[in-house]
Amino acid sequence: MQEISSNIHYIGAQDDNLDLFEGQYPLTAGISYNSYLVDDEKVAIFDAVDMRRLYDWLVSITETLGRIGAAAPDYLIVQHVEPDHAGCIGALIDRYPGIQLVCTAKAAGMLSQFFDGIDFASRCTIVADGDTLSLGRTNLKFFTAPMVHWPEVMVTLDTTDGVLFSADAFGTFAMYGDHAGGWDDEARRYYANIVGRFGASVQMLLKKLRGETFTTVAPLHGPVLSDDLAHYWTLYDKWSRYEPESEGTLIAYASVYGGTALAARRLADMLRSEGCRDVVLMDLCRHDVSYAVAEAFRLRRLVLCSVTYDGDLFPALHAFLHHFEAKKLSGRRVGLIENGSWAPVAGRLMADALGRMKDMTLVAPAVTLRSTLHDSDEPALQALAREILK
Repeated sequence: MQEISSNIHYIGAQDDNLDLFEGQYPLTAGISYNSYLVDDEKVAIFDAVDMRRLYDWLVSITETLGRIGAAAPDYLIVQHVEPDHAGCIGALIDRYPGIQLVCTAKAAGMLSQFFDGIDFASRCTIVADGDTLSLGRTNLKFFTAPMVHWPEVMVTLDTTDGVLFSADAFGTFAMYGDHAGGWDDEARRYYANIVGRFGASVQMLLKKLRGETFTTVAPLHGPVLSDDLAHYWTLYDKWSRYEPESEGTLIAYASVYGGTALAARRLADMLRSEGCRDVVLMDLCRHDVSYAVAEAFRLRRLVLCSVTYDGDLFPALHAFLHHFEAKKLSGRRVGLIENGSWAPVAGRLMADALGRMKDMTLVAPAVTLRSTLHDSDEPALQALAREILK
């Protein structure tokens, strides 16, 4: 068992057999459902796990209780009622009928939507901002975190040992911290796609936590963080302000026969020649949209390249625009390349979508291709490369 501190034990479960998180986000390194047990005069468990790992979780609880000489947990701290973190609550109550739930009022009201036959009104201890709970040596302080990323969420600070139980904040898709790209890449993809829409709510939570002291962050997904917390905090602050990490450019394209892809690759070469070192080419037909959304969060500049298809945008480009509009991405410089053999409209449709978004700077000139890239298109493409880098 992983020791978080002298009396905090990891009892979560690793899931290396799930291909899509929430039925849509590809998992290449699995996912963890983190749960923690605090050993004190009163024993508290932080959050349940997904029903997919019920057996593993109950075994971890039983083994840990036996090791610390406790008969049963006294409290279940419910920070988030989403099923991947609360799916096993009913089974836990069946096994330990005396357990008391600690949660926000909103969470208490929502729990009955997921479980029948449980009297949550009598079983839940309701807490609000700044409320505390003593387990003996350990003192817990609660902070509501509505819309990070559900309305009932709270986070909990162990003020004794300086451990922040952060719910879905600071989580990542990967199980462990040593996957390719380290923590940043999969945490960014998780944030942008799961939490991204709620940047203002994340900022409110960060504001509540400023001035508090903690040396460890224990999220509900991914590794426990204890080294260089300033790095993780800085990234979360940037992401929730929709501030880019890099002055680079994402070129996201959707191509049918290769003409639009050819223009995207040529533009990438031009941007690099103009001194842009961080250029990411992404074929939206072959890269999952969650990766493209994460790169749009990371980079300052974006070029959208779409063929006209059925009098509309190509579906893959349409899906990308829908996703990052839904996540409220803002403050980017955006260039456009459209392609059409007889009636190109993709440029206008992309511009219309960008016009609905906040602080998007549309860079002129847009480039219109006729079927494929021609020598005569090179000057317009070069002008776009230079203009977007201004």
